[in-house]
Amino acid sequence: MDYKAQFIELYKQYIHREGSEKLLDYLINQSDFFSAPASTRFHGSYPQGLVEHSLHVYECLKSYVERERCKDVYHMNYSDETIAIVSLLHDICKIDCYKESTRNVKVNGTWTQVPYYEFEDHLPYGHGEKSVYIITGFMRLTREEAFAIRYHMGFSNNDDPRSVGYSFENFPLSFALSVADMESTYFLEKESK
Repeated sequence: MDYKAQFIELYKQYIHREGSEKLLDYLINQSDFFSAPASTRFHGSYPQGLVEHSLHVYECLKSYVERERCKDVYHMNYSDETIAIVSLLHDICKIDCYKESTRNVKVNGTWTQVPYYEFEDHLPYGHGEKSVYIITGFMRLTREEAFAIRYHMGFSNNDDPRSVGYSFENFPLSFALSVADMESTYFLEKESK
């Protein structure tokens, strides 16, 4: 099964909130979500990198919150819908932001044009907050879901560390999604050159 089909299957299986059908229709028919890269030159910097990354984050988050310690000590008992929403949709801020281009690279002593992606954000609203903004245009999020998506970059973003720490301390899903995003980015996905 390809990434698009996997994503749609998980989405339809777990996400049933009012407005979710319209959001999925938007992703399929009005955006480049299923063809876009996840970045310009780091993880998933190739066609379908964004949807592949989203699926990896789903797998990592599901595994993380199912650990006994997470359930018993940290009381991470989230619904399948919540896990699917925050993991599958955390990076929809990246839709329609990557433009195919070329750059010159020296290969065996000869300059050669190679394909790469340029980043052009026509809605520069931040990273996590932009994802929350797009999602809530279609369906409501719980406060914890919104904080998790907003702060999924953790301390690697330019956010005030006190705000990140507050989010992690008060909304355990926020920390869990950040860990899942990092695991997916740095362990499951290889840098594309």
